[in-house]
Amino acid sequence: MKYRAEWMYERKWGVMIHYLADFPSCLEPVNLDPEEWNRRVDKFDVKNFVKQLSEIKCGWIIFSIGQNSGYYCSPNETYDEIVKRKSSRLSKRDLIKDLREELAEKDIKLIVYLPSHAPINDIYALEKLKCTPIWKGPKWGLKDGQYKIQEGVDERLTEFQKNWESIIKEWSERWGKLVSGWWFDGCYYSDKMYNFPDEPNFKSFAESARTGNPDSIVAFNPGVKIPVISLTEYEDYTAGEIAGALPVSGIEPCVIPFRRFIKNAQYHILTFIGGCWARGFPRFSDEFLIGYTKHINSFGGAITYDFPPPSEDGNIASLFFNQLKKLSISL
Repeated sequence: MKYRAEWMYERKWGVMIHYLADFPSCLEPVNLDPEEWNRRVDKFDVKNFVKQLSEIKCGWIIFSIGQNSGYYCSPNETYDEIVKRKSSRLSKRDLIKDLREELAEKDIKLIVYLPSHAPINDIYALEKLKCTPIWKGPKWGLKDGQYKIQEGVDERLTEFQKNWESIIKEWSERWGKLVSGWWFDGCYYSDKMYNFPDEPNFKSFAESARTGNPDSIVAFNPGVKIPVISLTEYEDYTAGEIAGALPVSGIEPCVIPFRRFIKNAQYHILTFIGGCWARGFPRFSDEFLIGYTKHINSFGGAITYDFPPPSEDGNIASLFFNQLKKLSISL
């Protein structure tokens, strides 16, 4: 049987970049002049960045479209039509398209990162998109009273889900086969939003991402889970977020061994090699990083390493560049 994620198994490891308007905080609202955001995106040197990626010989890169601030590095008419902000927070330059065109020349796959929810630090957009949960308890860090529940909002956030799928479809149709996969963050409330036989559900969510490329691989992140789990039959690889200590066996204590597939999803983990996501200094020795990657690859698993975003000139910090280069040489 040929799996969509076969190429991930064959390529073994990749990297991730959080390219965000609110870096390095990412936790508080940011009110950046859209023109300044456009200046940053326009200045980013894709050619130099991809040249460095080719030197470390990574198999793929996960690159963020945006996250919680409401600033995205690619235009989207559907998003702007729904949000109706006077000055769009979406860049005029399609950085994703430019990035993939360069990556294609170096045979590096592109996976795009996007939360499963509206930007939670942009309450205006959150309300316009109808992403205003009515349930009690956790909701992506949003607090009761922080937002106004919009008319027509139900327990499943049905209207929001349809809005979000339409936005994703526009991006997917435009990028087509330039994008090889999607990594959706924040899928923490599956039983409230996605685990239903009728749409919107995991099936329609995955289909929206594959509109432009039916071969796109999709992962839905349930949060940090050890052992790594597959959240739904409609994902092709595990999101595999690991924030602290790395798993060394299937579960702790070691009872179930690692294996290539979790249900029908390619085993994959995503972790940071800095002090935390997108920041800090290397937390692993070269020997550990090389040995752990070989360990994950030994049973058919794949791994992605996040490191701090490059400068506007596209330069990767030398500490990380040199370590990843040693990794590539050793595999």
